[in-house]
Amino acid sequence: MGETDVVGQSYLARDASQILGSADLDTRNTALRAMADALLEHEDTILAANQNDIDAARADGTNENLIDRLMLDHDRLVDIAEALRELADLPDVLGEIVDERTIVDGIRMKQVRVPLGVVGMIYEARPNVTCDAAGIGVKTGNAMLLRGGSLARRSNAAIIDVLQGSLIKSGLPAQSVQAIDASDRSTATEMMGMRGLIDLLIPRGGAGLIASVVENSKVPVIETGIGNCHIYVEKTADLDMARAIVINAKCQRPSVCNAAESLLIDREIAENVLTILVPALVEKGVALAVDPRYIEFAKAQTSSDAMVREATEEDYGTEYLDLMMSVKIVEDVREAVDHINEFGSNHSEAIVTTDENAADYFTTHVDAAAVYVNASTRFTDGGLFGMGAEIGISTQKMHARGPFALKALTSTKFICHGAGQTRS
Repeated sequence: MGETDVVGQSYLARDASQILGSADLDTRNTALRAMADALLEHEDTILAANQNDIDAARADGTNENLIDRLMLDHDRLVDIAEALRELADLPDVLGEIVDERTIVDGIRMKQVRVPLGVVGMIYEARPNVTCDAAGIGVKTGNAMLLRGGSLARRSNAAIIDVLQGSLIKSGLPAQSVQAIDASDRSTATEMMGMRGLIDLLIPRGGAGLIASVVENSKVPVIETGIGNCHIYVEKTADLDMARAIVINAKCQRPSVCNAAESLLIDREIAENVLTILVPALVEKGVALAVDPRYIEFAKAQTSSDAMVREATEEDYGTEYLDLMMSVKIVEDVREAVDHINEFGSNHSEAIVTTDENAADYFTTHVDAAAVYVNASTRFTDGGLFGMGAEIGISTQKMHARGPFALKALTSTKFICHGAGQTRS
């Protein structure tokens, strides 16, 4: 796809956004429900396209954890459709009055929530993101330009074709949701340069992709960061609880950004925790990079020596997205927080403790979008936070932080009513 194609699509999106942004709530919600129904009606077509993507990815030697992020099946498609229906059930954010008062000379002012206009996304591997982004765009009145990864290009094309048909049947422009060709690397670069046509650009994927967009985009960016998430087992922790939380945070779905990548343990209980968690994690297939001071003790807890090695500084800063975990022994909650703030990615962090003072210190001083006390990091999710489908997890501090969905894709407009007032 050449430059004029991407530019042309952007102009079509701009036109579509004018219609979509002024559509009433019933029309937008009807479209969302039609989109959900259509995904299941065309399940065979979508899953066949997805299987072609999976086969091609495996033939290219793609890591199985990336395959998991790429894969769709009946249950995942049902969940995606349900997320669209949940979006339809949420209150409308458009037209929300943020502020209303009478200002100078009796002028009546309202600050009202409005769409951004055209939102572009550059993302990797996960076709469910295509559906979530399309749905959030429709709900918020924003036209979406979706540049998914090449691994999922067949899946994304099939999904967007189905969604566009639903939009047309609902009386909305098909160009409200468009796919940008992922087979040509230059299309992502072109999107980054379209200031004035694209109002916001959102990267979602690996560290390299995100850094490239943040560093090179002329379009304003909301940064979705990687997830180097930690679980800190503080000295007063209930060890049964700690075991359950660590296993869940690491193993329930290791290929996602809110999975835990690093385990921090208070030195006072280090041997007790390692005795419990090393064999439990190894049994789940998790390889461990352990604090060198405790490597021999950790190895003694399992017969699978190959699953335990010394940790390096690089390990502490790595998002594995795999059955791998670093282990660091710390003196206390202060050292745990310092370690997280040095090596973490500002995503999701957790402490397991029965000490309220330790919990308060942790939640106050850890620099992260989501902080948990006695719960798994796997809960950082727009749907679980009651926001409906999400665009991503923002790890920046401006405009949006944490799971961001509807309100993060709006701006505000000041509407002022007067009776002939002029400023002297």
